[in-house]
Amino acid sequence: MLTELLAPAGNLYKAKIALLYGADAVYIGGKQFSLRARASNFDLSMIDELVGFAHEINKKVYVTMNMVFHDEDVYGLEDYLLGLDKIGVDAIICSNMIVIEKAKLLTNLEIHLSTQFSLTNSALANYFYDQGVKRVVLSREASLEEIKMIQDQSKADLEVFIHGGMCVSYSGRCTLSNYTVLRDANRGGCAHTCRWLYNLYQGDKLISDDYDFQMSSKDLEATNHIKDLLEMKVSSLKVEGRMKSIHYIATVINTYRMMIDDYQAGCMRPIDHYQNEIKKAENRLTSHGFFEGDTTVEQQLYNSRSEVPTKEFVGLVKAYDKNKKEIIIQQRNYFEPGDRLEILMPDKTIIHLKTQTIKDEEDTELDAARHPLQTIRISSPIEVVENSMVRKIT
Repeated sequence: MLTELLAPAGNLYKAKIALLYGADAVYIGGKQFSLRARASNFDLSMIDELVGFAHEINKKVYVTMNMVFHDEDVYGLEDYLLGLDKIGVDAIICSNMIVIEKAKLLTNLEIHLSTQFSLTNSALANYFYDQGVKRVVLSREASLEEIKMIQDQSKADLEVFIHGGMCVSYSGRCTLSNYTVLRDANRGGCAHTCRWLYNLYQGDKLISDDYDFQMSSKDLEATNHIKDLLEMKVSSLKVEGRMKSIHYIATVINTYRMMIDDYQAGCMRPIDHYQNEIKKAENRLTSHGFFEGDTTVEQQLYNSRSEVPTKEFVGLVKAYDKNKKEIIIQQRNYFEPGDRLEILMPDKTIIHLKTQTIKDEEDTELDAARHPLQTIRISSPIEVVENSMVRKIT
């Protein structure tokens, strides 16, 4: 069995980008029953379109239904499940027995257990397998040693998080957001309160400087442990980040796709090759999370806030003009003639070129590309494909 690479998607275009850049499947949140329901634009018609696109290229779509249900949230559940079944989604990801029971009773949907259930042992994995759950998403607090033990003894398939945000609470069971701003993280409203800056006191004594204390974890980055997980033959490796940009999704998914393919071909490159690729999209400090056991101060941010937006992503390829040998780009960040660029294509091909001239849609030569979302043209003797990512080499 080949290990699946599973990507997040916050909208239809991001989902297609993830699949084009190497994901075997995407997971999405609909407008109902999801922990990202507030931010989702996936109604049933969009889910239908995405499933059609994915199935045409032999890939899969999973829909999250992992919120904590109150009585008022159960309304419409049966109709929603029937709608997903009719569309043909490949699985639902849930954390509530009422969803599992309704899905089994009314549909043929494959059922995955969400990480929100905080599953960390094979006994519970086997219990849910006997209840009709095919796959369990392990808690992010499980170490590599524990994952190996669960894998060896579990009847259910295992899915493991390998990249993205880490919750300060146990597998996302957090009430900070609800307490501070009345937004329930367990019903889709997380305000990321743990990432805010605070003053820290010991008794009455201020021991932090100028609101520089936070309590969140560094993001997870598992490149050092992908080989271990592949050798365990876990079913799925999962990237987090439904709210991330298309450049982030393309870069991160492409890198892990490369790692998996290199491992399967028996020709893995030095680990810093993959890590340097991922750094082109990351803007927060990263760590190995719980893979090496209980975390220490080194896995936390505390007073080392690190969100510095990367500006390497300068454009998205919309088309290639074969007659003029020009790339038509939707500009994202500033660049100018003379800058060296690299273009990442969905098939993992990377080409390099030096910017000669930049022109707008009226063929007027520009001294720089400085207006985000402007359509511009640059020369390239090499043909590139739509949805390629243009990055400045700094």
